[in-house]
Amino acid sequence: MYTTSKIHSLLLNYTKKSMKKEFNVMIERDPEGYYIGSVPELKGCHTQAKSLDELMKRMQEAIELCLEVEDGFEAVNDFVGVQKIVVEV
Repeated sequence: MYTTSKIHSLLLNYTKKSMKKEFNVMIERDPEGYYIGSVPELKGCHTQAKSLDELMKRMQEAIELCLEVEDGFEAVNDFVGVQKIVVEV
């Protein structure tokens, strides 16, 4: 028989595991052709791959690991967007 605190703990863990959060992934390509992905909302969350498909698989893993290490999600900054600007050089 479970105690009330054990049931509460199990429900809390289940809720944490079943929550979904959407993250923005910034993608760049380096001179060697590798795609580099980073998540602005998660400090230090980035990875790289040769293809976009592989990058997205690796980003999923990187996000999960970052959330595990951080023991949850706490937004660093709100992602607003990306703009291109042209300057004369």
